Amino acid sequence: MGIEVQEISKVYDGQEALKKVSFHIGNGEIVGFLGPNGAGKSTLMKILTGYITASQGSAKIEGLDVVDHKIDIQKKVGYLPEHNPLYLEMFVREYLNFSAKIHRTPKEEIEKVIKITGLTPEVNKKIGSLSKGYRQRVGLANALLHNPEVLILDEPTTGLDPNQLIEIRELIKSIGKEKTIFLSTHIMQEVEAICDRVIIIKKGEIVADKKLKDLKNSNEQIIEVEFNDRIDEAAFKNISSLEKIVPKADFTYWLYFQTEEDMRPVIFDFAQANGLKILQLHQKHSNLEDLFIQLTAD
Repeated sequence: MGIEVQEISKVYDGQEALKKVSFHIGNGEIVGFLGPNGAGKSTLMKILTGYITASQGSAKIEGLDVVDHKIDIQKKVGYLPEHNPLYLEMFVREYLNFSAKIHRTPKEEIEKVIKITGLTPEVNKKIGSLSKGYRQRVGLANALLHNPEVLILDEPTTGLDPNQLIEIRELIKSIGKEKTIFLSTHIMQEVEAICDRVIIIKKGEIVADKKLKDLKNSNEQIIEVEFNDRIDEAAFKNISSLEKIVPKADFTYWLYFQTEEDMRPVIFDFAQANGLKILQLHQKHSNLEDLFIQLTAD
């Protein structure tokens, strides 16, 4: 059953942080939740985990309403918040033992998550002495202790160095073979490396919900062209298959097409017909970064 969100809105002091957000995540999916800072990602995750309540709408996890079944939901969900709250003076094993008692988790599960998260060499160290990467591992271990069906991870790789990034990504991907994962981030590479699907949010509203394989197979073509002079954008309307124009710096434009045809010769003909010279021209096919910029730019 996974995660089901229906028309969720959240208002803080008269300002809407979320505006009728709806989506469904099936069991076993790894879904990236992308958006600029302040878009509403953390707010929605806090609603799903029962930390705050929605102003309107409903959400279910594994078929249970997050308001009516708050305790049961917390048994089914593992949550790693953006600011990983850890007791820095505790030793790793001591901290996990402490958390396991709260969850009434069998002792063998502690050893299991220590192994899964690669914490074996660090279990006898104080959390405060660990690197950021290992602290994230401790947070993941804590989220996995009660063997939840769903993992909700809010910016799990923020502040990690490149090696730590790779390690945590591989860890999340491995865990995702058995669990539903909803992963918040603003890093495009994160989603492309880990996720099956992406949901993009802007100013509290869902602006895209796509499977990554569909995005990669898209016929959308982007041509970045720099002319030697400015041109009235109305003139572009004579170009066939042109769907969108995004002006960039100086006399540079991004031209979006939905076609398999190579549009570069068309742009050359257009420039000649309008008395323009092409200084630069690049063709590329749409990727996640392009989609994100296109949908979230002000």
